[in-house]
Amino acid sequence: TLFQSPEEGWQLYTSAQAPDGKCICTAVIPAQSTCARDGRSRELRQLMEKVQNVSQSMEVLELRTYRDLQYVRSMETLMRSLDARLRAADGGSDPWPFSPGKQELKDRMTELLPLSSVLEQYKADTRTIVRLREEVRNLSGNLAAIQEEMGAYGYEDLQQRVMALEARLHACAQKLGCGKLTGVSNPITIRAMGSRFGSWMTDTMAPSADSRVWYMDGYYKGRRVLEFRTLGDFIKGQNFIQHLLPQPWAGTGHVVYNGSLFYNKYQSNVVVKYHFRSRSVLVQRSLPGAGYNNTFPYSWGGFSDMDFMVDESGLWAVYTTNQNAGNIVVSRLDPHTLEVVRSWDTGYPKRSAGEAFMICGVLYVTNSHLAGAKVYFAYFTNTSSYEYTDVPFHNQYSHISMLDYNPRERALYTWNNGHQVLYNVTLFHVISTAGDP
Repeated sequence: TLFQSPEEGWQLYTSAQAPDGKCICTAVIPAQSTCARDGRSRELRQLMEKVQNVSQSMEVLELRTYRDLQYVRSMETLMRSLDARLRAADGGSDPWPFSPGKQELKDRMTELLPLSSVLEQYKADTRTIVRLREEVRNLSGNLAAIQEEMGAYGYEDLQQRVMALEARLHACAQKLGCGKLTGVSNPITIRAMGSRFGSWMTDTMAPSADSRVWYMDGYYKGRRVLEFRTLGDFIKGQNFIQHLLPQPWAGTGHVVYNGSLFYNKYQSNVVVKYHFRSRSVLVQRSLPGAGYNNTFPYSWGGFSDMDFMVDESGLWAVYTTNQNAGNIVVSRLDPHTLEVVRSWDTGYPKRSAGEAFMICGVLYVTNSHLAGAKVYFAYFTNTSSYEYTDVPFHNQYSHISMLDYNPRERALYTWNNGHQVLYNVTLFHVISTAGDP
């Protein structure tokens, strides 16, 4: 079991054994796969350097102190010898050849008597310096042992080990496969940028090293797509290129999948597949009977008649038609031809939905786009069944106009009243052990 805070970009796994012998696993996946730098390793290295500097200074100080202490001890011996002779002369046992100056010398010796206590304090301070030097040496040894226990690696090597661990964690998450949504984390605000409505996303099929972010402001007649090199660049608003789409978009239900943007062409029920690298439309096709131009939007409006999504099983379109009385239709699309592979009528009225997203072939619907929203409805395409749910969903900025799941990062991307926000998700897994049917 590994625990780490989502803010640091780690994953949390727990496992337990059910009474029937099956393994029940829960996975909370971070908003992004960026590896947090090991600050403790850096602090340890800096502390080691400081201790080494102090140790060197202590060596120099001890050398100087030892030299001065030898001089002090010789002066102390001389003063005691002279004082003894003066005392002997006063008693008559030691003839003093300089009788006229003896009284003056005695007066000087009396003046020097306080110096004796000063010399004692100096010797005590010298002993303290010796003890401090030993403590510094012990501290240096302890820090070296700690560094060895952490792996005896420098900062760069330790960072590589952390990145390798993160890769293993993501591989483990992928092995867990699909699961049922049981929780949505508190929102993580990435940036406040643009108008009240819009969409932003990463490529759901790109390798983990590709962290480009696409940004589309507005909900209709827009053609400008900004491509940022990394999430960090998106946060700072730098290092981006612009794509100008040949046809304007409608709504905010766009998705980037395997290098292409899938979106609804304005004032039509046409799906457009735009390839970023070639800057061209690869294919476009009408969705049979699909409503458009605010005929069957989500409850917030905004030309959100057609919503494209990607989950672990592929590309989906969420929309409705007159034939199914305005209820949400979920269609699996062929990403190459945009043909409908299969469709499901969920029975849920689209105008009553705030927003929706797909995870593992399950459509999850929020009951509102405003404050107080929750994940209220789930439709399972594998069984063509549904259930009402009660998963809390903190709508921090009170007006969601885009909500999409990214299976690569296992996170929810939202556009909330001009804020770009991420949510972690909790998935519930029941994994059969060996020998189970």
